[in-house]
Amino acid sequence: MLRKIEVAALILFLGLAPSVFADQITLKNGDRLTGTVVKSDGKVLVLHTEFAGDVTLQFAAITQITTEKELHVSTSDKKTVVGPVTSSDRKLEVATKTGGTVEVPVGNVVLIRNDAEQAAYDKSLHPGLTHGWNGGADVGFSLARGNSETENLALALNAAHPTLNDKIILHVSSIYTSNQLATPSTVADLIQAGVRYDRNITPRMFAFVSADFMSNALQDLDLRSVYAGGLGYHAIKSAGTTLDFLAGLNYTHETYSNGPPNPPTVPPTPTTYTSYGVTNRFAALTLGEDLTHKLGKSTVITQNLYIFPDLSNTGEYRATFNFGSVTKVSKWLGWQNQFGDIYVSNPPSTAKKNDVIFTTGLNFSFTH
Repeated sequence: MLRKIEVAALILFLGLAPSVFADQITLKNGDRLTGTVVKSDGKVLVLHTEFAGDVTLQFAAITQITTEKELHVSTSDKKTVVGPVTSSDRKLEVATKTGGTVEVPVGNVVLIRNDAEQAAYDKSLHPGLTHGWNGGADVGFSLARGNSETENLALALNAAHPTLNDKIILHVSSIYTSNQLATPSTVADLIQAGVRYDRNITPRMFAFVSADFMSNALQDLDLRSVYAGGLGYHAIKSAGTTLDFLAGLNYTHETYSNGPPNPPTVPPTPTTYTSYGVTNRFAALTLGEDLTHKLGKSTVITQNLYIFPDLSNTGEYRATFNFGSVTKVSKWLGWQNQFGDIYVSNPPSTAKKNDVIFTTGLNFSFTH
């Protein structure tokens, strides 16, 4: 008989073990929930349960918390204490390993994280260069045959690596269009790429350095390299909208080659080329603004305007304007539209000052 009682007691203990060793939450209405405390922002608390998954609870409705494992409790006075938590009289009692039990008034609790959440947060503050990237790749393609023989390919890649105090931004884009029934057959051949590094000085002010490169076959621009540095200001910095203003100096190095015959001849001869092969080197200002705004749950618009006044030749300048949108179709797939305007006040004699570009196609987003 005694042995049967011992076996029954063991079975009962094993059956209750999960609830005994789990975190327990008691609500004002008397309900009790068991699971694992994941995180809290002082307003709601997320409890991971075995059968219901993550359950969100109003923090003000909780009368008692008892945890088995350590929690990281951050307070309004910017202190963090770590240890198993129990609560009583509207206070959290954190059993720290070195400082004994620390009492934290519930009203002073700013954040609560378990070990996994805290590790993820710490990693987000200082991610390695190979982690923490997010962005998207754009693809647009069209083909026509019959009365016309045209091909158009537009590719773009935008990526950002933000941390708590700095950010790296990369962009690459290419547009190529040809018409085999025209002479010359290349209608557009533009490549742009760049990288920018921002470093916060204050919550609103940041310093930046950047390098941008462009090749434009229709303007006979072999390569333009622009190396810039300066200061920026976060005029708006919220979850849905960011607006930055930037100002600085840049060094520009650009090379134009001899272009196509003027007038065109078939076949071309050396004497029919207009000679304007030239290399320009000069200092210029960098003045610009960047806007990102989220419309609803699925659409993000971006817009930027940059002006580069030449300091060596007063009155000469370049300007770029871009406006785009991405509408999410799924978590990783979206539809993108992009409008761009590139203006050069002093292009080669046979080239126009303005290039207007519009592309549309698919966007593939990524996070790493």
